[in-house]
Amino acid sequence: MDLEVTGVTKAYGATPVLAGIDLAIASGEVVAVLGPSGSGKTTLLRVIAGFERADAGVVRVHGEAVDDAATFVPAERRHVGYVPQEGSLFPHLTVAQNVGFGLSRRERRGTRVADLLALVGLADLGRRYPHELSGGQQQRVALARGLAIDPRLVLLDEPFSSLDVGLRAALRADVRRVIRDAGATAVLVTHDQDEALSLADRVAVIRDGRIAQCDTPERLYALPATPDLARQFGEVNLLVGTARDGRVVTALGDHEAAAPLRAGAVEVLVRPEQVIVGGPVGPACAEVLDTEFYGHDAVVRLRPEAPGAPGLLARVANPSRLPVRGERVAVSVQGPVVAWPRDPVEGAPQARPA
Repeated sequence: MDLEVTGVTKAYGATPVLAGIDLAIASGEVVAVLGPSGSGKTTLLRVIAGFERADAGVVRVHGEAVDDAATFVPAERRHVGYVPQEGSLFPHLTVAQNVGFGLSRRERRGTRVADLLALVGLADLGRRYPHELSGGQQQRVALARGLAIDPRLVLLDEPFSSLDVGLRAALRADVRRVIRDAGATAVLVTHDQDEALSLADRVAVIRDGRIAQCDTPERLYALPATPDLARQFGEVNLLVGTARDGRVVTALGDHEAAAPLRAGAVEVLVRPEQVIVGGPVGPACAEVLDTEFYGHDAVVRLRPEAPGAPGLLARVANPSRLPVRGERVAVSVQGPVVAWPRDPVEGAPQARPA
């Protein structure tokens, strides 16, 4: 593993920030740490970088303990690349001088700086100053500087936060390519869901100083650990149901469970694309409240007839004929469903997967 974080805690005074973080990242992986402001994601990155010391736990970089009860290796000796927010370039240095700042004099005289500028697509801009560059170009320079020491581990602290939406999307793809081409392992801290899902091999969702779930983007969407995580990664329909014999029964019918379940009351996740609208009108029917057509797909809002059933959102791919408002339609669910146990007394969903 290029990075192992085990049981790491950190507090500022009486305020706990990290409450026992466990995270392991293999060589060549890009892992995004995703969470809202105040969740502890930037503090975690600073502990890994060596800018902060953990109160407890162990940080290992390339198998070497760099932060534990007996050891603390300072940031400059960890051989970790760091790309801060805003780029933080030296305004009085040229692009080439910024990239080569951490290199020895011999390395600066060689081809290392030119090679890095070519890698990030800025081969002809080495003599310019930061104020002569666009925001996206400045971030490319910051990335090149972070890669200059040839680190196996690169840390990126919300590197796209100051850029407009269109530029972010273009730069994300470029950054992923550069990291791959450099053969580096990377940790990206972000609060942007699209950024995390599009860039990372795995996403670690941090909540209240703990990793709530760490998985591939596909599994985070398909098998979220809690209802809150399901809401974070896309639109949801949440239904009450009953689990028995590996099946789940809701107002919309009998469904296959996506994971093993114990018998009892459950809360059930049905993604909008799983809701099938149309077919013979039967026990599971609904009234169409509204439709929104987007060309490649459409959204249909429904009011099920079953007593107590919540409103439904259906996403219809390649719509040729959409139902109209007030029409009575059949509804069914395609594919297995994710479910979580509910409190047997109060019926409140528990924060754990079934």
